[in-house]
Amino acid sequence: MSTIVAGHFQLQDEVEQARQALHEAGFAPERISAFFVNQPGQHDMTPIGGDYVQSPGARETPIGVVEGAATGGAIGLAVGAATSAVTGPVGPIVGGLVGAHVGTLYSFHKMKEADEGEEGGAAPAEPRKPGMLVAVALAGPHEEARAFDTLRRLGAHHVERAEGTIENGDWVDFDPLSLPVIVA
Repeated sequence: MSTIVAGHFQLQDEVEQARQALHEAGFAPERISAFFVNQPGQHDMTPIGGDYVQSPGARETPIGVVEGAATGGAIGLAVGAATSAVTGPVGPIVGGLVGAHVGTLYSFHKMKEADEGEEGGAAPAEPRKPGMLVAVALAGPHEEARAFDTLRRLGAHHVERAEGTIENGDWVDFDPLSLPVIVA
């Protein structure tokens, strides 16, 4: 495993220029990788597609809906029972159903406002941007400045640093869901 420096480009011509410039800067072609990074959510990481089996933030949904329905139903039942002299025996039933429905809507609203991330905390940091990525594996720390300068000079966006393995021009352990460490 080595340090990898990668930059995002918009056009295929820019990618080819970057590959050539990195090679001219002394990086072997087998240490240079170029590929397209899909939009978040479109990496086919699960058997049915997508990035996650369960949507981020949806982990607490079943519990929240049950709690909201139970609370709303109990309040609606109590209000219906209190007004049963006017509404008759249907009042508590209708009150419980309406209260349960309102309770589930409130629980969805509360979860949406919390903006919970995958692990129930704050929303995750910025995911990797989609587009063409040109990456180069460094043989040592002495090559890092040369790789950064080459990519910046060519107009790379979101230059990042990562750890990984590039073999024969393929970043074999690239994880599109990992959060990038943007350095420029």
